Amino acid sequence: MTEKLTHFDERGAARMVDVASKPETHRVAVATGTIRMRPETLALILSGTAKKGDVLGVARIAAIQAAKRTSELIPLCHLVPLTSVAVDFIADEENARIECRARVECTARTGVEMEALTAVHIALLTIYDMCKAVDRGMSMEAIHLAEKHGGKSGSYVA
Repeated sequence: MTEKLTHFDERGAARMVDVASKPETHRVAVATGTIRMRPETLALILSGTAKKGDVLGVARIAAIQAAKRTSELIPLCHLVPLTSVAVDFIADEENARIECRARVECTARTGVEMEALTAVHIALLTIYDMCKAVDRGMSMEAIHLAEKHGGKSGSYVA
């Protein structure tokens, strides 16, 4: 791989990438990830009777809020004016897991991959937080960028 890392200047110092000369384009990023748990924990979440309330509803709001605040969490990220954040959960009862899928969109000079990834991480962490009293063995895995569209580099699909 011969490409250089863009968050470092010629001296190797960290920097925020200058995107001023880039055109504004419609950009989309989709990230996914999974949280595994005991079957009883998943049943509790799906029944809506968890002690702390609607686990997936709270996790969805947390994910949207996290996407909007990504630049506050990741030091060199740009503040991006998001136009859409959609978060979905898919329960897999056979394997006792929940997949989270976050789709983030904007019209800007830089992409929203970090916002989508942050949304998934925070959604899964929120599920963990709300259910840890009954299942501390939950594990988050396979968090990744599933696809991105727009910008100079075009489309990417994992």
